[in-house]
Amino acid sequence: MIIKAEQKDIPIIQNLAKKSWAFAYADILEQDQIDYMLNMMYSEEALKKHFENPNYHYYLVFENDEFLGFVGFEFHQESETTKLHRIYFLKEAQGKGLGKKALKFVIDEAKNVNDKRVTLTVNKNNSAHKFYESQGFKVYKEAVLNIGNGYVMDDYLMEFVINQ
Repeated sequence: MIIKAEQKDIPIIQNLAKKSWAFAYADILEQDQIDYMLNMMYSEEALKKHFENPNYHYYLVFENDEFLGFVGFEFHQESETTKLHRIYFLKEAQGKGLGKKALKFVIDEAKNVNDKRVTLTVNKNNSAHKFYESQGFKVYKEAVLNIGNGYVMDDYLMEFVINQ
């Protein structure tokens, strides 16, 4: 089940991020970079700003009364574009079809606000890009993004074009 997160759910999002990142990035990034990025992207202050933005939404994914993942996305981040900023699941959630359901949910939400595409960025070394391709996303650009503190992300920028 997918439910809308509220500001009171920030600790749940932070906990899911920490646990899922340990699984998702262990073989890709050094622990120092993971810690830096978690602190930068999931601090209470950063998450509160997202909740204050009327176009930014978080949803929690749970099954059997257990939170297994979350999505964070922003409508109209660019013209007619919804940006999927975050989609993470715990290791034990892998293979249950929850990622597909969550992606479909985000695409449907983007359709509901008349956005024409959904974009995301994914580390080139993250096998998740193959999952996104299997769900109809295509690489439209590559980018090396300076994220501060001497760290960069070498990413694919991917998009899903919505057929109205």
